[in-house]
Amino acid sequence: MAQAATFSYCIPTVGASGAISGILGGYILLYPGTKIRTFVVLLRFPLGTIDIPAFFMLGYWFILQLINGIAILGTDTISGGGVAFWAHIGGFLAGALMIFLIMMFKGQPRIEAA
Repeated sequence: MAQAATFSYCIPTVGASGAISGILGGYILLYPGTKIRTFVVLLRFPLGTIDIPAFFMLGYWFILQLINGIAILGTDTISGGGVAFWAHIGGFLAGALMIFLIMMFKGQPRIEAA
């Protein structure tokens, strides 16, 4: 929407990906064994879905963010959008830290089935 409001291509877009990453960081501590249904594609051919534990799926996602964040160090992040990787890493760690502190002082939350 920012680009629709102006004709300048130099205006950066700001998203909520860091905050969403914080939710993922908290989720990995609260529900590490929960299965995440994942769509699998191999060489452009859909193979179907598999269920992967949240700990592995979100851990894999975090490692990818970390690898990409390190890879863009020293490059022109304005043209490549590399700031987003570090926003994801920071958000994930902040969310995990907040949930860890809440669990440390308040205990494990009791989750009731819906």
